[in-house]
Amino acid sequence: MRYREFGAIGYRVSALGFGAMNLPGVPYEQAEAALNYALDQGINYIDTAAGYRNSEEILGQAVSHRRKDFFLATKTAQRSYDAAKAEIERSLERMKTDTIDLLQIHYVNYPQEYQSAMAEDGAYRAAEEAKRQGMVRHIGITGHRPELLAKWVRSGKFDQTLFHLNLGQPFAARDLIPALKEMNMGRVAMKPLSGGFFQPVEKALRYPYSQDVHVIISGMVSVEEVRMNLAAFEQEVEEAERLELEALAGQLGAHDCRRCNYCTCPIGIPIPDVMISSRLREVYGLLPKGDGFYQKHKDKFFSCADYEPCREKPLCEEKCPYHLPMATVVRDAVGYFK
Repeated sequence: MRYREFGAIGYRVSALGFGAMNLPGVPYEQAEAALNYALDQGINYIDTAAGYRNSEEILGQAVSHRRKDFFLATKTAQRSYDAAKAEIERSLERMKTDTIDLLQIHYVNYPQEYQSAMAEDGAYRAAEEAKRQGMVRHIGITGHRPELLAKWVRSGKFDQTLFHLNLGQPFAARDLIPALKEMNMGRVAMKPLSGGFFQPVEKALRYPYSQDVHVIISGMVSVEEVRMNLAAFEQEVEEAERLELEALAGQLGAHDCRRCNYCTCPIGIPIPDVMISSRLREVYGLLPKGDGFYQKHKDKFFSCADYEPCREKPLCEEKCPYHLPMATVVRDAVGYFK
């Protein structure tokens, strides 16, 4: 395994981190085997969240006896002091640990959410208090809008940031990473496969590895997936490969969607998934999970063009802060079935 110094935090973190969000979807024995195999192979960064169903409980049961072997990051999506304080205490209990290495204020995408979390009675106060009491070592923030995160981290309140970075969402490389480097903050990239859509897998993993981040979080659920992910990190990325990957990211990221989820489809189409996968399906095709997504929402794609309230001015496009042609991309998605 390859390791990097985690900014000013100083911990020597593995370049590949174990994302535990999907563990509740597999049998416990499988999750336990994957986690312990990952630790045996030198992966020493585990990421979860209070909101990931019973992921924290799985970690507590499966690897709490190996607590010294890994850096533990979890999250609270609460915005108030009282709710965040209670959630932090529950997380400690669920994971059977006395200390959370990194507590992240989770999923902050709107300015008003940031203001609520940072207010006097906000979640940040609970995180700071837990840090003073030794229950939390470092405080971070996560979100889907890199340009806003770049603004918020300049407050000096955070040690780390978690953000999207993959071949279809390369925006943080330009809009956020430079600010994090300047402040010597921990830089953690998530969704390298965009939730299981992107292929080829090794090329997809090597794109964020080629960028100036410390850890790439991959949502692994089996020993075989850990092996597959580790293979992508065996060699460093040389200059020629980095330039090739960056050019490909520019092509696949031309849809410009950040997955901020400001848009809401009245007929239930998950618009960000369609936007982000739109270029990929044309160039490489989709992984089985991506194909399953398209099959599941097929009828909705065909219904989009006929939905009367959106005929003149699509409701989703009115909400997009980037003014993207989302309705056109969704309607073009019907071509996947022809």
